Amino acid sequence: MISRSSIKTPQHIAIIMDGNGRWAKSKGALRVFGHKNAIQAVRETTEFCSEIGINHLTLFVFSTENWSRPRNEIEGLMTLLVSTIKDELPSLLKNNVKLSTIGDTSKLPKETQKKINYAKNETKHNDGLALNLALNYSGRWDLLQAMNSILQSNEKKNNLILERDLDDHLSTSGIPDPELLIRTSGELRISNFFLWQLAYTELIFMDVLWPDFRKKHLKIAIEEFNQR
Repeated sequence: MISRSSIKTPQHIAIIMDGNGRWAKSKGALRVFGHKNAIQAVRETTEFCSEIGINHLTLFVFSTENWSRPRNEIEGLMTLLVSTIKDELPSLLKNNVKLSTIGDTSKLPKETQKKINYAKNETKHNDGLALNLALNYSGRWDLLQAMNSILQSNEKKNNLILERDLDDHLSTSGIPDPELLIRTSGELRISNFFLWQLAYTELIFMDVLWPDFRKKHLKIAIEEFNQR
């Protein structure tokens, strides 16, 4: 059993939740079936992080590249996102979890934005685990928007841009860089996620597909993190 006293817990864990489509295919079902069955993995991961005192958990939910997927899959994902947030809100409030987002959420469907903003507002005073959903996010987008923000602000009109300037304008401003990144499904890449923030992060790639990910897998990853 992992406890705060017996093992060092990362301050910030980021997860690339990969393998939903392959999981569904193995069941002879559509990809959206895999997304639906991934909800339990999200729930157990969030609850366990809250339980052991993790400060920040970032889940890579929807990348800027995901817009190239079939329209029916995207619509299914957005519908599922709205219903999941609605269903999980009581649990977030019970467990003192604060919901936040990173990424260009203005491009999401209006109803999706509305439900997300409602949940963020309802949990904004919670001071336990900060659950960050990366929605319409990519590392390249984040760097570009940060640079453009710096240029438009004219803060550095006659000076060089420093690392702290970039840190202050990234969508993760105010959030510590992840100490641990987990990617499921066995793929060995970061897929345009947190390109700046992962400079000193421990990377752990696990063969388990995301819908099958449970607390025991997160424990294994944290234990490996402690051994490095």
